[in-house]
Amino acid sequence: MPTNLILAAILLLCLIVVAWPFLFYPLILRLLPSRPEAPVDGATPSASLLFCAYNEAAAMPEKLANLAMLKTRHPGLEILAFDDGSSDGTGDLIAAQGNLVTLLRGPGRSGKAHGMKQLAGRAQGDVLIFTDANVLLDADAIDNLLARYADPQIGGVLGSLHYVGAEDSATASVGSLYWRIEEKLKDEESRTGNVLGADGSIFSIRRSLYPDFPDSVLDDLTVSMAVVFAGKRLVKAKNVIARERLVTARQDEYRRKVRIAARAWHTHAYLRPQLRRMGALDRFKYASRKIIRWFGGLFILAGAVAAGALAMRLSPALYMAGALGVALIVWIGMRAKSGPFAALVDVLIAYAATLQGVGRAMTGRTVTIWNPAQSR
Repeated sequence: MPTNLILAAILLLCLIVVAWPFLFYPLILRLLPSRPEAPVDGATPSASLLFCAYNEAAAMPEKLANLAMLKTRHPGLEILAFDDGSSDGTGDLIAAQGNLVTLLRGPGRSGKAHGMKQLAGRAQGDVLIFTDANVLLDADAIDNLLARYADPQIGGVLGSLHYVGAEDSATASVGSLYWRIEEKLKDEESRTGNVLGADGSIFSIRRSLYPDFPDSVLDDLTVSMAVVFAGKRLVKAKNVIARERLVTARQDEYRRKVRIAARAWHTHAYLRPQLRRMGALDRFKYASRKIIRWFGGLFILAGAVAAGALAMRLSPALYMAGALGVALIVWIGMRAKSGPFAALVDVLIAYAATLQGVGRAMTGRTVTIWNPAQSR
């Protein structure tokens, strides 16, 4: 009986940990008081919009048209791009719009972090706006983003990413659902103080806060967290909307998550001394939204082993039925293109990819360069 209780306790603990970022953490955030902003009258800050590109020729016509629209609304907006050694003519397409975008070309593959540092060093705007080559901004995004800097305590502003193409595959559907949950979590973190880290689709900081960092880290996480480390607020603006097409193929999504997780853990190790000096609430947020997720796959595996062992002790027939049921669900999910079983398999694959990426980083292997997914 004690062994059964221990196995049941392990299973329960694993279930709580896996559910923590998506169920318990949001509930706790909703109980916390709001931290209001305090805008003051003053001139709207100038801005520079920066993005890096590698082999994004297919996305460039729409991207450049979007930038032209933003430039028309904001004639003073500085736009800079870094071409990371593209082989498909991406750099030439950008260079042809020299009156719109200032292009910097890398000597070859040097990575996004390196490219963004080059762009930030050239930028003149009071606010640096970071985005991706395949992301489109709504017409009022710049206005709404800069308005939040009226509060002198605001050091950085994130936008809201809306994914396009959720209906194209189970992988895209799961990615869309995950990101909607992520956006709501960031909304609550912003309401209660600081968002703990940005992604590269759309975020901004005051140029004076831009940090120095090695090329091997995730630039979006490193740069956005510099705002928090400086004692300023990192907030999210729901009305600053960016749009991006989802990855639809499992293989592309798996490789992407492995790469991101490896660099995220490597970045975490680099930032650890500063993370330890954060306030208690920010440390709680960081652990709940990042660290627990990075190791979610480990807890799923431990929970599965505990559940199997407990079922075997209670009834071998129950164990066999459960094992066959799980195997059947996975078999169906791997072959289905949509539906709940396919979605479940994609969730498990995402956790496996994240755990693999973290494992790689822990053994000293990380990724500096990136390749755009072919299934967008």
